[in-house]
Formats: sequence, structure tokens, C-alpha cells
Amino acid sequence: MINWNIILSIAKTHLVTKLRQTLVATLGVTFGIGSYITLVSFMTGLNAMLDDLILNQTPHIHIYNEIEPSKDQPVSIYDDFASHLNFVRSIKPKISQKKIHNALPIIDYLEKDKDVLGALPQVVTQIFYIAGSIELGGNLTGINPLEESKYFNLEDYIIEGSAETLENTDNGIILGIGIAKKMALNVGDRIQISPISGDFFPLKIVGFYQSGISDLDAIQSFTNISTVQRILGEANNYITDINVKLKDLEKALPMSQLIEQQFGLKAVDIKTANAQFDTGTDIRNLITYAVSITLLIVAGFGIYNILNMLIYEKMNDIAILKATGFSGKDVQLIFMSQAMIIGILGGLLGLLIGFGLASFIGTIPFETEALPTVDTYPIHLQPSYFIIGFSFAMVSTFLAGYLPSRKAKKIDPVTIIRGQ
Repeated sequence: MINWNIILSIAKTHLVTKLRQTLVATLGVTFGIGSYITLVSFMTGLNAMLDDLILNQTPHIHIYNEIEPSKDQPVSIYDDFASHLNFVRSIKPKISQKKIHNALPIIDYLEKDKDVLGALPQVVTQIFYIAGSIELGGNLTGINPLEESKYFNLEDYIIEGSAETLENTDNGIILGIGIAKKMALNVGDRIQISPISGDFFPLKIVGFYQSGISDLDAIQSFTNISTVQRILGEANNYITDINVKLKDLEKALPMSQLIEQQFGLKAVDIKTANAQFDTGTDIRNLITYAVSITLLIVAGFGIYNILNMLIYEKMNDIAILKATGFSGKDVQLIFMSQAMIIGILGGLLGLLIGFGLASFIGTIPFETEALPTVDTYPIHLQPSYFIIGFSFAMVSTFLAGYLPSRKAKKIDPVTIIRGQ
């Protein structure tokens, strides 16, 4: 029967007598886990911030009328030419309107779907911004401001004013910050809007929008749907785009394909629209976890080397233990216990240091004009990081202690005594 009190007491004595080596091994585990938690929390926080920057503004499914070449050319309609080889030069896009036919019934249909959180209409048009002698081209998007804030976090990108102000202001506009800087405009000023038709419409600036993407901020502005419809001279059922937010992002692709089949519209899912960005995120995550795991493996090798040296230095003690009746298994358990004690102490300290460093980084100011809504460096702490880090530390210390302890188990005490 194994007497754990004696085994743990001997293991403790060995660790205390070689305190410097014990501290080095423990700190190896500590900084390995601490670095892992800090790095993975910071990198995943950074990835989450970049994902939010792009994906929060991107609908899960974007529905619109696509301008594309006609599939059936006029010559193919006539049976007289069916047996001929026809050459069609300069294929032109088919005549189509930007308006989505029966947009409002389609929105009602989508919102009844159990997988849909919301289906939001938009009216997108190209315009000119005119202030004095300055004239800039850009896009004006008509929205339901409060719904856009609810489903697509519009409020996070409004640096002055609010979505509620836009909702309640007739002929109001939230102007892209790039446009405002070029034209030296302030909240409360008026700006002339000119659609392609050439008319002029004055709008009151009720806020500024900054997405963090400078090219977008230099052309994009928002107003109420009714305002854009009035500027274009269209009825209240004139809708050019429908943005769909789903409960489950993974259902975006199959649902977009179904929408295209049902309504004959172009439906682009979020993963298709941001395929390159998703690839970059996957690569960043891969690098993060690869570096983090490497840190833990290095700490494990450090423990292995220290325990290996400890066994060589404790040859006399091993001989005495075996000579006094301790079995090879008992000796193995003693050295295994040392490894696990180092793993537990180092692991717990590593969790504390990792949490402290990550929390400290999360308080450091992060000031950039590109991301006005981000005040500090992004940190994403999750309980799973602590569980993974501590579990990996225990596994690595177990393996690091198991191999040297097997060697100690097989040592012949007679050989050691003869050598002395």
C-alpha cells in the first residue's frame, strides 16, 4: 500500500533542498502559462475588434438587383437561327431597375422566418455633396436609424450626434467624417445634396459617421429612407437594398441561395462578401495559438531538464531509499510528485500573472483617429483560456516528470553504492 504522506514529505524535502532549481522550474511554468493567457487574450481581442470593425457593418445577407448581361440574347429567341452559329458582339447588360420589386412583401416574408432577427430596407443612391464652390461625389443611404443601431451597431460609429436625432429630424443627415473635414462642416450646418437628376436639396447635419475605413468615410452618409425617396422623387415602396441579420451566421450561405431562387434577386452572404478577411482572421488565430502552445512546450522541456538533473544529483538518496525498503514504484512516485507540485504551483501563479497582465493591457489607452470608439487596447478574456492553460501545464509537467522518474525507478542501488 502506498503511503502518500511519506512520499509527499520526501518530495517536498527534495524540492526545498534544491530551492533555486525548484524556483526556476516553477517560474518556467508560471511565465509559460502567463505568457499564453496574455498573448491569446490580446490576440483574440484584437481579432474580435477587427472582426467587429468589418462584420458589424456587413449584413449577414445583402439583397439587391444585380446589373448583369442578359442570359438570352435576341438572336437566340428566333428558331430560324437555332441551327446557325451565331456571333454576338458587345453584349450589353439587360435593362433593369435598381428598385427591388415587391420589396415590402419580401421584407415581411423574411421577418416571419424563425432564423431571421431582422430584415432592414435601404435606399442607396449616388449623389454630389455641395458646399459653396466645393463639390464631392459620394453615396447617400436611406435607413431606419434606430433599427440600424439595433441590428448593425450604427450608434458605435456615430462620433457626434445620435441615431435617435436622425430619426426625429426631417431632412437630417449623418455625414461621413471625411466629407465633413474636406468641406469644413460642423453639426448644425446645412449641406446641399444633388442626385444624378441635377436637383438640389438642403439637408441639416445632425451627426458625423466614422467607420474607421477612410475611403468609406470620405463618401458615405446616412439619412432617413423617406428623405432619400423624396430626393429621388420615388414612392414610399422604392427600396434598392435589403439587409438581413440572422440568429445563426452559419445559415447565411444556404439562405442566400434560397432567396436568389425564390425571388430572382442577387443575395450575397457575409462569408462570401468577406472571404479574404475571414482568411486573414484564420491565419492570425493560427499564429496566436501556435506561438502560445510553443511557450507551454518550452516550459515543459525546462521542467524535464531540471528533474533529470535532480535525479542525477539524488542518486545517493535513491540508493538509500531503495536500500531501506522503498520500491521502484515508490521512488517513481516521489519524483512524479515533485513534477506535479511544480506544475500546480507554477500553473496557479501563471493564471494570476496572465490575468493581471491581460487586465493591465486592457487599461492602456489606445488612441487612433481610425477607431474613435476604441478607448483601450482590446482584451478578450475567457474562462476557457485559463482552463486550457492550466490543463496544458499539468499535462506537460506530468510528461516532463514521468520520463526521468522511470529512470529513477530502474536504478540499481548496489551499483550506486559500489561506485561510491
